[in-house]
Amino acid sequence: MLLEIRHVTEYHYAGPVRESVMELWMQPQKSGSQRLVSFELDIDPPARLFSYADSFGNAVYHFDVPQPHQSLRIEARSAVETNPRVDLPEALDMAEWQRLKSDFVLSDGFEFLQPWGYAVETPALHAFIEQKGLNDLRRLDPLTAVRRLNQILCESFDYVPGATEADSPIDLALESGSGVCQDFSHIMLAVCRSWGIPARYVSGYLFTDSSEGDRSDPDATHAWVEVFLPSLRWVGFDPTNNVLAGERHVSVAIGRDYDDVPPSRGVYKGDEDSQLVVGVSVRRSRSTAAEPAFMRLAKPVFSNDVRRRRDQRAVHMYQEQIQQQQQ
Repeated sequence: MLLEIRHVTEYHYAGPVRESVMELWMQPQKSGSQRLVSFELDIDPPARLFSYADSFGNAVYHFDVPQPHQSLRIEARSAVETNPRVDLPEALDMAEWQRLKSDFVLSDGFEFLQPWGYAVETPALHAFIEQKGLNDLRRLDPLTAVRRLNQILCESFDYVPGATEADSPIDLALESGSGVCQDFSHIMLAVCRSWGIPARYVSGYLFTDSSEGDRSDPDATHAWVEVFLPSLRWVGFDPTNNVLAGERHVSVAIGRDYDDVPPSRGVYKGDEDSQLVVGVSVRRSRSTAAEPAFMRLAKPVFSNDVRRRRDQRAVHMYQEQIQQQQQ
């Protein structure tokens, strides 16, 4: 399947700001399950782009807009050819649990076995595990257990855009019974890691299909989970929609949780308030792209939720709102 992706981010300021420095995680990955056909970034005001690979191998772009400006527009355009998912067996043998305890898995999967950031065990999570009998799933083989976990999470939570904030702990979704894709992914990460299964957060896009029962917003970025099973390697699970990751999923970056791979992160200098507008379009390949009728307002999220002052200058930390970008 050949997909065209357009991801537009606009920051508007109440008055001129003096400088913006940004990092972007927007380039789709190159992997066996997908081929990156093209990727372009347009920045307005124009800025010189630099790139590097982060510690997880993700492509990261960064730039600096040093001159005063009252708005910042970032448009990422991608074309990605995805492959159908390889069929999985119905189940694995119970010896897979022992393979997960091998030195190879414990060493190579160390970062994805530890509680981290938003994907941590809490009293609310322990109560949810007990209520749903999730630890009983360990009597099944790991593949079947994770499949069942994927289903339970989808059935246990309502998908409600705006129910949580970008920096909301998993307890908010657990207590309210609603959330968005990053909440469900963080809960699944925490449970899988507590079982001794390496699990990583995947940030990307989904070509939604209502006939498949997708709950995800068609004009937003998406998030799901990949777990490592020694007999199968990395396998993607989408708890938002209770499906395995397949050719409609486009992966952009992997990390321990959302905070490792936000679509954008940066700082700007100035006292002015900012307003964030985000638009995402994922479509089958076609000759012309849609105009940004999908653009919509989002609230900026400030790091530490405070304004930091240095030499009487305000440096505002901001991050894209996950409810508008990852739903």
